[in-house]
Amino acid sequence: MNIPEVKPSLCFPGKSEVAKEVAEITGKKMSAVEDVIAGVRCSRREGNVAKKYAYIGYRTCAGANLAFGGPQECQHACVGFGDCATACPFGAIEMVDEFPVVDPVACVGCGTCVRTCPKKIIGLLPRAARVWVACSTKDSGKRVKEICQAGCISCKMCVKACPAKAVNLEEIVAIDHSACVAYGPGCGEACVEKCPRKIFRHYRPGEEAAQRAEAVSA
Repeated sequence: MNIPEVKPSLCFPGKSEVAKEVAEITGKKMSAVEDVIAGVRCSRREGNVAKKYAYIGYRTCAGANLAFGGPQECQHACVGFGDCATACPFGAIEMVDEFPVVDPVACVGCGTCVRTCPKKIIGLLPRAARVWVACSTKDSGKRVKEICQAGCISCKMCVKACPAKAVNLEEIVAIDHSACVAYGPGCGEACVEKCPRKIFRHYRPGEEAAQRAEAVSA
């Protein structure tokens, strides 16, 4: 317990309250604990992404990903076999029509799903985040338009619109949530308004989960 490299904040369900107590017991310095939640950065269901082949084999995302990147036409899309749901120790992920939906109440932000996903499309987002992007594509805009009706086309309208300079695009769109939150709502969520694909969205975990469950089961 007194190993310096071991942080006192490793009990994810306990959050900052437990981290504070552990820090006191072990005599370690308490650092800020950010409350985070898992977010699936993919919209293949809304985008009507087709399958490029019928996968026949052991139904795991890791296994299917070895066969030409999985059955989805988008190489960066959720495979849909639920490795994340199986791995989650808190039962916070439900597979709805082969797509993961995160329960914002049950999720403690432990990151197990993040480490499990072979596509690396699940990330931990601050619960205080104002906006997010439900897409992980690294393809060109032209390619995205061919295979997905919802994916990011790398137009950079969000980057240009953000007055806080909190959005950048390298391989995928990345948001500096600290800068975004610090700037506040005065920008009117310009990134959301300017996005032509509506893939830049307001971040409301409870509503998002309900909407996604409804969308993928429709």
